[in-house]
Amino acid sequence: MSRRYFGTDGIRGQANRHPMTSEIALKVGMAAGTMFRSGNHRHRVVIGKDTRLSGYMLEAALMSGFTSVGMDVFLLGPMPTPAVAMLTRSLRADLGVMLSASHNPSSDNGIKLFDADGYKLSDEMERQIEDLIDTDSKTLLAPAEQIGRATRVESAQERYIEFAKRTMPKHLRLAGLRIVIDCANGAAYKVAPEALWELGAEVIKIGVEPNGQNINLNCGSTAPDLLVEKVKEFRADIGIGLDGDADRVVIVDEKGRIVNGDQLMAVIADSWQRSGQLTAGGIVATVMSNLGLERYLKSIGLTMARTPVGDRYVTEHMRKHGFNVGGEQSGHIVLSDFTTTGDGLVSALQILACVVATGKTVSEVCDRFHPLPQILRNVRYASGKPLDDNRVVKAIEGAKAKLGENGRLVIRPSGTEPVIRVMAEGDDEQVVSSIVGDIVEAVESAAAA
Repeated sequence: MSRRYFGTDGIRGQANRHPMTSEIALKVGMAAGTMFRSGNHRHRVVIGKDTRLSGYMLEAALMSGFTSVGMDVFLLGPMPTPAVAMLTRSLRADLGVMLSASHNPSSDNGIKLFDADGYKLSDEMERQIEDLIDTDSKTLLAPAEQIGRATRVESAQERYIEFAKRTMPKHLRLAGLRIVIDCANGAAYKVAPEALWELGAEVIKIGVEPNGQNINLNCGSTAPDLLVEKVKEFRADIGIGLDGDADRVVIVDEKGRIVNGDQLMAVIADSWQRSGQLTAGGIVATVMSNLGLERYLKSIGLTMARTPVGDRYVTEHMRKHGFNVGGEQSGHIVLSDFTTTGDGLVSALQILACVVATGKTVSEVCDRFHPLPQILRNVRYASGKPLDDNRVVKAIEGAKAKLGENGRLVIRPSGTEPVIRVMAEGDDEQVVSSIVGDIVEAVESAAAA
């Protein structure tokens, strides 16, 4: 059954356009509040947001929806997504909400929901909320004497900073390290630089002047050119790039080279395996992670399970099978000893711990494997199901035959926009490029038909 509001990571879209309107946000608050209101205790919801201008509008609408059905609201203000998940547990709330469109431009926004344990909701829970959204709102309203209250949590930033610092081994400090951090003018613009400074680092901060419209704009993990430039300019030991809600990270080494999530997971998996911290004998990644990572892990005696794209699916597999390291090539890394969702700052601290403990440079620590040539192209379409077209089916079958056992092919529709993502990887870059080109051409023909 297709879902009407939720995609692969909550509800997302352009602000003031369906479904990211005040009206829908109000109904989400009422529906989610009703669903999570059980028992006789005072029910609580935690609401955080990033720095988008539309966050003010949507925050107020959600607050109104939750209080109208009898839930007390704790407002955190601008905070990273993982901080919202953590504080949902810490404040013993029934539900957590993050207002963010992650790495998307400032004109977009989104609503992510967490349960009382700080985990993103299952597909089934989201479907139940959708059903309640479409019911008569009058049936959900609490009696006048049971309307909820709203309170701003003034200590939220300090709580998260202390939490992040505690994920570093107690005997390690960052003294002597020069770190450039790019907060993407987003949710971590205050907490991330402060945590690094309190751990002893010399901190050079960029992307820390949000104005409501510059989140992710030519900065952050999805646009790391400025971070690379500043690492070279200041001769820094490392650059850390976060996205708008700080649940993903990219690292720039001292030579100005970008390190993605696959290499970071390799570093953490090896480090935790050596210290006896790694569980389940491997990690969880998605279908987009490079085959080179899988081969590297195998060489050191570890396994790699793959899931569909989305850190929610990674986390679900981790919980079900007992893994404590998982993530995505994009830099969403879930370390379940500490967090219930991706946390860019905590992931960066694990890399820094390896740098400090070994005395090696970031380039030495993070160069674990040579990635196989991997090509990803996106094809837009207006309507229909291009992947069902016979031309596309034949192109895919031909591609699989060419790759054989020496590569991978991943073709999937985006969960957030009308795009078909075509990815292939293998030992021969020319073959990979030719395969992707053939499939893209077939999809474009089908989409235009």
